[in-house]
Amino acid sequence: MLDIANFDHIGIRISNRTASVAFYERLGFELIADGGYDKGHPLVMLHPSGININLLGPADAKAGKNVLMDEAMKYPGITHLALKVGDAEATEAFVKEQGIAITGRREFRGTKTIFIRDPDRNVLELVGPGPSVAELIADAVHAS
Repeated sequence: MLDIANFDHIGIRISNRTASVAFYERLGFELIADGGYDKGHPLVMLHPSGININLLGPADAKAGKNVLMDEAMKYPGITHLALKVGDAEATEAFVKEQGIAITGRREFRGTKTIFIRDPDRNVLELVGPGPSVAELIADAVHAS
């Protein structure tokens, strides 16, 4: 087994630096370094929770379209980033206050989840308090 301690960062390909940085800043991320965005290197953004995202670009094909989630053909790749939040209701209120569209929602065994999209339609799942999604899915599968 590989000795993994935790996630270090996730890379997200973007097409519009200004729009994407502004979106993630609204969620509480801070731009701490530009590793050379114009040459395909990351914009490093850090959240006070310790979550680190790298915005990579510039995308030069299908800007503003999510080929992993919005097209009929299903390509391999990371489809979304799930972030655990401390308060589902406060999170939803914040998202609405920020003018960010909620593109989906689920509630299972008391765990409330909403889905939002960044300017390039990359999906973020905001998971409220309660059991982890892994536990919820495993319990449902094993109960059948």
